[in-house]
Amino acid sequence: MAIETTEIGPESLSRYAEIPMHFRVESILRVEEAERGFGGLTMSEEMLDEPYVKDYEVEDEGPTSWPTRFDVSNWGFFLATAGGGSVGGAAVAYRTPEAHMLAGREDLAVLWDIRVHPDWRGKGLGRRLLQRVVDWSRRRDCAQLKIETQNVNVPACRLYAAAGCHLGGIVRHAYTDDAVADEVMLLWWLDL
Repeated sequence: MAIETTEIGPESLSRYAEIPMHFRVESILRVEEAERGFGGLTMSEEMLDEPYVKDYEVEDEGPTSWPTRFDVSNWGFFLATAGGGSVGGAAVAYRTPEAHMLAGREDLAVLWDIRVHPDWRGKGLGRRLLQRVVDWSRRRDCAQLKIETQNVNVPACRLYAAAGCHLGGIVRHAYTDDAVADEVMLLWWLDL
């Protein structure tokens, strides 16, 4: 079945939101410090004895809420469809002062969200969507693309590394919510 990837406007985010944001966590990237941090950090993949399902969708913070929380007039939204259904999507933020991940930079784009329907994972759709985001960002003369993920999303980390991104930040105590307090923030950067 052919996949069509198109740029959409914020009025179509309800279709984008149809794509599930959950995945099975079977391994994590364990971050360890040496010599209380003076010896650097090491990261290794650790298989879990008890895999679990991670759901990134947070009520009232999903795609349909973005236009109520941010000025999305400078954002790009991409929707991948197959057989009439939504199978993947990506959102990129740009020139949005209230989006703290942009750090006020006019030459930075942030991969705000990327999602692939579980039935379509492992088929190259994530790479295709990421490339659309990269191309969109380059057309706006962005110098870099910034991406946040967590150490529990090993497939996403592999995708970003394979796309040429480098791991530019590891924040071990970034999350305070009890449900995710053990997760490590990983910040990936791609020079455009």
